[in-house]
Amino acid sequence: MTARFGPVERLAVLSDVHANVPALEAVLAEPDVATADLVVFCGDLTWGPEPARTADLVRALGPRAVFVRGNADRAVVELATGARPAATPREAWMLDLHPAAVVEFLAGFHSAVVVDVTGLGAVRCCHGSPRSDTELVTPATPAARLAALSAGVPERILVGGHTHLQFDRRAGDLRSVNPGSVGLPYHDNTPGTAYWALLGPDVALRRTTYDVAKAIAATVAAGDPKADVITGLLTAPPSVAELTADAERLEFSD
Repeated sequence: MTARFGPVERLAVLSDVHANVPALEAVLAEPDVATADLVVFCGDLTWGPEPARTADLVRALGPRAVFVRGNADRAVVELATGARPAATPREAWMLDLHPAAVVEFLAGFHSAVVVDVTGLGAVRCCHGSPRSDTELVTPATPAARLAALSAGVPERILVGGHTHLQFDRRAGDLRSVNPGSVGLPYHDNTPGTAYWALLGPDVALRRTTYDVAKAIAATVAAGDPKADVITGLLTAPPSVAELTADAERLEFSD
């Protein structure tokens, strides 16, 4: 059964933090996040250079914080339990960064949650889509696929992450929202921009600036085997048009 929360006046939604602590700290310091009735994290919280610090920061929010499992959170638990062998040096490195207590924390995440938000009604929060944490939903996802992925879901506002693209789109009676990525966004704006959303009484897409040099330094200091790739994504990510075209070609990606 899907966990339900609310009613709440203001819901802050953060997604795809990827253990980017400088970006997370900047967003958590935003007044509208600090005073939100509820903060929902839509997955892929700790897959990055500082998972333990990330877990400490979000757990300090107490009962205001609600966590949805992303494919990366699932991967950490699968690696830790032996359900999934480490296929790359980076997967082995990532597992080593996660203390047992953090793995246990991730294992308790919800697959999806529904929040009753004043002015919007019932909002379903997931990672990729209601049917898969690896489904890629973009501003260009055809209406037919949106209808298929939301089949059997009564909520008509879907909030998800995974594609690291911020958008708010209506297709028929369905409203598809992605708050964007806090820690590793795909965007056309200045490096050092973190993305999130505030819901209630409508949907407000937000962005926050942070020190991207600190995030890059943390990635290098942690010994990320793909530090050069992450640095490139933080400083010169694929454009929104490029990412959208690639995601729509794939439809699903882990």
